[in-house]
Amino acid sequence: MLAGSASSDAAVNERVRVTLPSLIELRHSAQSISLSALNIRASAADARVSPFRGRGMEFEESRRYQPGDDVRSLDWRVTARTGKPHTKLFREERERPVLFWVDLRPPMFFATTGCFKSVQAARAVALLAWAAAGHGDRVGSLLFSNSEHLECRPARGRNAVLRLLRQLCQHPAWDLPGGGTNAVEPAAPALLRLRRVARPGSLVFLITDGRNRGDKFDAHLANVARHNSVVLILIHDRLEVELPPADTYRVSDGKRELSVNSAGGRQREAYHNAWVARREQLKTLATNNRVHVIEVSTGDDIVLAIGRGLRLRA
Repeated sequence: MLAGSASSDAAVNERVRVTLPSLIELRHSAQSISLSALNIRASAADARVSPFRGRGMEFEESRRYQPGDDVRSLDWRVTARTGKPHTKLFREERERPVLFWVDLRPPMFFATTGCFKSVQAARAVALLAWAAAGHGDRVGSLLFSNSEHLECRPARGRNAVLRLLRQLCQHPAWDLPGGGTNAVEPAAPALLRLRRVARPGSLVFLITDGRNRGDKFDAHLANVARHNSVVLILIHDRLEVELPPADTYRVSDGKRELSVNSAGGRQREAYHNAWVARREQLKTLATNNRVHVIEVSTGDDIVLAIGRGLRLRA
């Protein structure tokens, strides 16, 4: 757990739990974040031509009708030919859904430096949600923990962002990270839920530490990425990357304490190599599905880390 310090309780709380005012404050920093590079293929006067599917001017294809589709976009010829309702998809889109899939399982409530991984995740959501709202996009979310899955339908404007952030701050995981258990439920079921609610053409941010993905995670990710632009934000703590110098350390969850003797040279190398292997496996999965990866440490300045990651994508 995050080590204690002589800081005030308020300062410590900001490192282990987010507050709504702190997330609202990030709207100023969001002005430096641009999401345009994530989907612009060409520019024209007063138009954004996107490789993602949405309602607009240039016909893309027809697909089976999905609940929520605009009935004005029904493709009557294909519907008549197949006997099943089909919707027309178009090339240009002046707005799009931006969805945040946020991991709030127990491993996210951990850090040895900076702030909890869950705090970094919440800050990333706030920063990107404000940027999306400023871009005219609709924002929504799927927040999941061991026991709670909360969905926020995409909507436009400041109130939509505030609703998302309020739901994030009030999620039960902050009070009971494990949901009453020390087990870590797999992330795959939550990704399946996202797969079912993400409309084609969405911009999707997956924010997690990548632990315990579970069976079928890879297949669900491939399916989501097939019809959407996906950015995977991987959050880690330095202790997950490598063990500290050989010594005896005290760790605590705020209720119990445990002494840990860090290993010697060979064990330290094996520990680091295991982390690298897991990370590379996840990055390979992302690359194969054209998913962009942004890495964030618990000690990073979230504004700089996200800005740098998006510029690399551009």
